[in-house]
Amino acid sequence: MSKKIVTFGEIMLRLAPAGYYRFVQVDEYGATFGGGEANVAVSLANYGFDAKFVTKLPKHEIGQAAVNSLRKYGVDTSDIVRGGDRVGIYYLEKGASQRPSKVIYDRAGSSIATAAKEDFDWDRIFEGASWFHFTGITPALNDETAAICLEACKAAKAKNITVSCDLNYRNKLWSKEKAGEVMAKLCEYVDVCIANEEDASDVFGIKSTDTDVTTGKLNREGYKDVARQLAERFGFSKVAITLRESISANDNNWSALLYDGTNYCFSKQYAMHIVDRVGGGDSFGGGLIAASLSGYDTQETIEFAVAASCLKHSIEGDFNMVSMDEVLKLAQGDGSGRVQR
Repeated sequence: MSKKIVTFGEIMLRLAPAGYYRFVQVDEYGATFGGGEANVAVSLANYGFDAKFVTKLPKHEIGQAAVNSLRKYGVDTSDIVRGGDRVGIYYLEKGASQRPSKVIYDRAGSSIATAAKEDFDWDRIFEGASWFHFTGITPALNDETAAICLEACKAAKAKNITVSCDLNYRNKLWSKEKAGEVMAKLCEYVDVCIANEEDASDVFGIKSTDTDVTTGKLNREGYKDVARQLAERFGFSKVAITLRESISANDNNWSALLYDGTNYCFSKQYAMHIVDRVGGGDSFGGGLIAASLSGYDTQETIEFAVAASCLKHSIEGDFNMVSMDEVLKLAQGDGSGRVQR
């Protein structure tokens, strides 16, 4: 496929105990890589799109290993800037039953957090691109990365490139007040907004009535109003909201809403038994972009994005290792899990 997508953010080293072991139990950690926008790029590359990931990484071998993890799946890494001293790390302890998963960040002073606006020539990076994607995690790192995101958005708009943003609020990185202030400026340039059931409330104070995410109770109808308010405030052409009902750490109900300014389209709901939920939202974003660039209508787009994300929850690691055909098969109704021979 000729459609080119550029994503920008941080890729991190993920260190995780095997299976469901706790941090304090183990002497060994599995090492892989992942990060919001990098995960989206891998999804799109696996679907056959021309996906480019932009970041800053050290020149040493761990930085190179991060680059290699993307190249392995066909992501264009040619505009990754090399410099700085470290790759950010996150530790993941997978939850089970009523015990939640835990993430501990060790990312202060990572290469992307030391990046400067001069590191990135967005006019050149965006040559031939039709879509730009970033998340609320990247501008949360510091004021300079927020300024870099703003420059990228302005350059994308100047080239008439579609811009998508996953709000992805992280309370370990910044306050709700700071997030609201910074993201409001960035969202002026965004066409497609992606949020989960809490993001709109955390970042912009837009809440769904009769919803309690801790009990798993979601008022689906209330999210129509959330989507409409977001679209009216910022002029988004589309707003997607993922709806996760957490029964336990292992079992979630999963669906989403896509609003296109006229239609409110809900996907079918999947009862998921989770292998690894990290990257679930990113796989949704990747699916949404792929479906949009493939010319799917609003209902087809949300069905594809939710099916893609549902499949990701069955896969170890941050990256979504599925093809377009596998996603389409599930989106079109084959969720039996029967062996394909």
